[in-house]
Amino acid sequence: MYGRLRARHLADPPGTAAPTGIPRMPGALVLVLVLVTVHALGTAVGGWAVLDENHSKQDHGQDLLMPMGIAWFVALCCWGLAALQVVCVVLARRRRHWVRVVLAAWLIFVTLSMVLGLTGSLAAGTPSPAVLVILGIDVAALWVVLGETARHWFSVRSPAPISPQG
Repeated sequence: MYGRLRARHLADPPGTAAPTGIPRMPGALVLVLVLVTVHALGTAVGGWAVLDENHSKQDHGQDLLMPMGIAWFVALCCWGLAALQVVCVVLARRRRHWVRVVLAAWLIFVTLSMVLGLTGSLAAGTPSPAVLVILGIDVAALWVVLGETARHWFSVRSPAPISPQG
């Protein structure tokens, strides 16, 4: 492995960065991880929003969206899912196969949620272009995660770190 990296380094034209021994993650996969991070942040904010709305309605003497125990359960589930997604994004560099499975399951869930959102907006007579755009981005991300690029990335173990001789 070291010989290949060294030979590749010698073949690189002058002025290019020397390889560090760590393979680069494909750009499409990096964009998917950014999207998953944004979805995780939205999920975390969604959990907080459910609790905040319930507290606001309770303070003003209105009917709650849902009983407070269920609101806390929903918020904790949202925060747990968001934390799992952030962990997957962080661990994606280590090329663990289970990370790809979790990312695919999450993107399937989000894509189905967007389909329901688009269907609901169409049924209400107010089609939402934003939901359609997000749905398209989620389908593309799911395509990448289920495709050859992600399969290859997550099926190959990263090389052992190269320690200096001496």
